[in-house]
Amino acid sequence: MRIVYFDTIAGISGDMTLGAFVSAGLPLGDLTRELTKLSLQGFELQASHIERSGIVAVKVDVVISIQPKYHRHLKDINEIIDQSKLSGIVKDRSKKIFHDIAVAEAKVHNTTVEKIHFHEVGALDSIVDIVGTAICLEKFGIERVYSSPVKLGSSGFVRAEHGQLPVPAPAAMEILRDYPTVLTDIGFELTTPTGAAIIKALSSGILSYERIRVEKIGYGAGSRGSGKVPNLLRVMIGELESEYDQDEIVTVETNIDDLNPELYPFVIERLLSVGAHDAYLVPVIMKKGRPGILLSILANRANLDAVLKVVYSETTTLGVRIQSVERRKLPRTHKDINTSLGTVRVKAVVTHGVERLVPEFEECRRIAVEKKLSLLEVYRIIESEIGK
Repeated sequence: MRIVYFDTIAGISGDMTLGAFVSAGLPLGDLTRELTKLSLQGFELQASHIERSGIVAVKVDVVISIQPKYHRHLKDINEIIDQSKLSGIVKDRSKKIFHDIAVAEAKVHNTTVEKIHFHEVGALDSIVDIVGTAICLEKFGIERVYSSPVKLGSSGFVRAEHGQLPVPAPAAMEILRDYPTVLTDIGFELTTPTGAAIIKALSSGILSYERIRVEKIGYGAGSRGSGKVPNLLRVMIGELESEYDQDEIVTVETNIDDLNPELYPFVIERLLSVGAHDAYLVPVIMKKGRPGILLSILANRANLDAVLKVVYSETTTLGVRIQSVERRKLPRTHKDINTSLGTVRVKAVVTHGVERLVPEFEECRRIAVEKKLSLLEVYRIIESEIGK
């Protein structure tokens, strides 16, 4: 699997990201040509080499000659992207980054995603940074993004549309909620809202001891220097040497001893309906010898709030435990197979390079009802025919 690893030596911003990819080998002319597909006027990309702590990095600047005299809403930016001649994956990644920024800005300013208007982030240079990043990922054939814990400044102020804001900027912190971060003692902004959104929207999580065959390395320079660390973002592009799909999820657990047991099936149904990967019950003996239930839920961090809302509204618990869990999965897809029972959708699982087809319960259940057969018989027929 081809990946990029963002090593946030001194945080991340949009211009640092573009600089790192250009440093890694993407010609500036190729990036510029792709950006013209946005049909936006009034900007030019300039690149220069800068040395930081003896490391040569690329500094990319978006030079603006025409600055729009109005603020853009999310729908305006989505229209610009949708009406462009960019590829589908570039459009999707770009809009995902902007959506995460809009959600965070709406939360900070106590308004809605539809009403939020983008100041710095909606400016032309930020559109170029975000769409440019999505273009870079496509040009390098990146399938998945990972990062180090994101470095943040922890004192000082940054000037923005609304005036002086504390570092880290509120929008950046809101975007990075639930994502691993590191507070440093550096007194200026290391990670901008744009940089935070690039990580949060696209990253599959943190890498630890995975084997990576690194093919390309690039360094992008930030605007300010720091005597403590070189103000650089490093990208490493290569192959993740694993036959397993990998992601990070959270485990949510709580012990309950006072809930009507008739309610648990409904609780699990609700949890699965809001996006939990799994929810299950384990009998436990709690304090004072009371029999109870351990409710465990597996979910993506993006669905954590929805999961918690169900837990607190549908059970009697007063608190939960949340842990990050690294998950390794066998690669899987779905296939439509012709059988004597008609076309059947099965799961295709690859183990050590060998494909194995597995009947899906819901498909077998549908066929059993339609054909008036026992579910066991349907399983036997499908397993015998897909095994040929």
